Amino acid sequence: MHRVGSAANNGNSNRPRKEKRLTYVLSDANDRKQHCAGLNCLAVLQSSASDGCNYLFTGSRDGTLKRWALGKDAATCSATFESHVDWVNDTVIAGGNTLVSCSSDTTLKTWNCLSDGTCTRTLRQHSDYVTCLAAAEKNTNWVASGGLGGEVFIWDIEAAVTPLSKSSDVMEDDCSIGINGSANPLTISSLRTVSSNNSINASTTQCHGYVPITAKGHKESVYALAMNDNGTLLVSGGTEKVLRVWDPRTGSKTMKLRGHIDNTRALLLDSTGRYCLSGSSDSMIRLWDLGQQRCVHSYAVHTDSVWALASTPTFGHVYSGGRDLSLYLTDLTTRESILLCKKEHPILQLALDDDSIWVATTDSSFHRWPAEGQNPQKVFQRGGSFLAGNLSFSRARVCLEGTAPAPVYKEPIFTIPGTPAIVQHEILNNRRDVLTKDTAGSVKLWDIIKGIVIEDYGQVSFDEKKEQLFEMVSIPSWFTLDARLGSFSVHLDTPQCFSAEMYSADLNITGKSEDDKVNLGRETLKGLLAHWMTKRRQRLGLQTPANGNALSRKDTTPRSLAHSRIEVDGNALNDSTVYPPFELSTVSPPSIITEGSQGGPWRKKITELDGIEDEKDFPWWVLDCVLNNQLPSRENTNQAPYRKSVTIGG
Repeated sequence: MHRVGSAANNGNSNRPRKEKRLTYVLSDANDRKQHCAGLNCLAVLQSSASDGCNYLFTGSRDGTLKRWALGKDAATCSATFESHVDWVNDTVIAGGNTLVSCSSDTTLKTWNCLSDGTCTRTLRQHSDYVTCLAAAEKNTNWVASGGLGGEVFIWDIEAAVTPLSKSSDVMEDDCSIGINGSANPLTISSLRTVSSNNSINASTTQCHGYVPITAKGHKESVYALAMNDNGTLLVSGGTEKVLRVWDPRTGSKTMKLRGHIDNTRALLLDSTGRYCLSGSSDSMIRLWDLGQQRCVHSYAVHTDSVWALASTPTFGHVYSGGRDLSLYLTDLTTRESILLCKKEHPILQLALDDDSIWVATTDSSFHRWPAEGQNPQKVFQRGGSFLAGNLSFSRARVCLEGTAPAPVYKEPIFTIPGTPAIVQHEILNNRRDVLTKDTAGSVKLWDIIKGIVIEDYGQVSFDEKKEQLFEMVSIPSWFTLDARLGSFSVHLDTPQCFSAEMYSADLNITGKSEDDKVNLGRETLKGLLAHWMTKRRQRLGLQTPANGNALSRKDTTPRSLAHSRIEVDGNALNDSTVYPPFELSTVSPPSIITEGSQGGPWRKKITELDGIEDEKDFPWWVLDCVLNNQLPSRENTNQAPYRKSVTIGG
């Protein structure tokens, strides 16, 4: 997993305060209903009606979840769930219609499974990346979460998502552990934790609300969780090479199991909580009898780390995948194992769906394979099986001897394609265009101001194309970017983002003097927030100009201008029109990631902003810019206008 610098201010009283940034995430026009990074998680929602539609939920490293309506030989994306600001690492379905997701942004989020993708609650309790979730199928309210901070929390989801009474709103600022976008934070009341001797302590705060049970015991990262159907047993594993078993109703630890010699990456419990399956980076699958508190079988099936497990309803067979790109089916009683298919990418998660199985990998596309989940013996009748050993080197030796089995299936039932992720990029000297290369080898030229691909060169040499596009110009660096979400995240920080200017003539802006200077950062912000400004004026009952973008100087921020470190740019007064070079795509609008004075980072499509967002949601300097045309003082930005005719060299 990648590490992401927090968007929040980690202020130190001895250092100047770093202002919060605004990031916008660009996506290709073709990927509105496709993921653009690897899939970390899957969850299947079975319809209760005989003729109803089943749904598949996918969570991606692009920071989004998607809902797919499943047909016999096809799947249609019916909703995108967008609120996380980093990788989505796991997702489960609780209570029949509540989707719960966790992310590297340290949060859990809840959603209505059949909604249009609106987040109903954000839960902030973890101190580091949240890596895994587990849910109780019959005790529908219980969900457990674990993360890199060694923390395990057990949540009553129904209590956690219940709206607060008005009487508790007064304490929101001090006790927030979650928000729904910019809506009311969830507040804290009776804080229950598990001390080192596994007893429950209660410390009552001045707030009223909900806090999860804490299961203390892990000293290192937690990567896997599993819970039985009734929610009476929870198993956790991670980098400590042991499994810990808990009573999730109290958070007390009941046992510790040793056997793996590397990280535990996947866990399963049978419905009763008697048996547990674990997959590890030591390449082994182990079957544990929790009643006897010992490992009763070990299966050497894989030649590398085991990252994903899924069992048949009877817990008699297990499907497993991992770093060796292979999907195996193993009979837990006879130890007979068979290779179902071989992938091109490491397998991250599996989801059984009747007689087929969904496979998520580090690629943005995912596949449905035959599995015979109702009668797995049909697969073994095809031949080609082998007996799983009980030592990991037995499979490694088989691989080295060249006797690896042939896969049963060559092709999936069908594939849901994704958009190739960006793996290489170069900001060109004009500080506006970016050259990229994706996982399919295609080289494209992006205009990051308009948020669109302006040229697709196909599969050509990235370095040669970069040389062809080289210009001898010098423009200050006014943004930074990365592609860890599979697409561009363009970061704007003050005052650096206001350091670059161009003349209007060079931007082909009509109706302005050729010598008028245009600040690239300010105009980009105005383009990003044009929809928000229009919605804001409508909410305030103000008249909206014909182009829908202009704002009055009466629209002031709550921050006192007398205390703002800003000065008025004379050329900018009353100039709030979004110029054509800065009009963003409406076909595939970018998303904003930012945070204000309350609630933590959030993410939304710019076309989904509703105008109620304010200083609690946006950084103050963003509002000063778009509402008041105010910029930081010039000595902090070192602005230098650029003309195309000016070159450097000799």
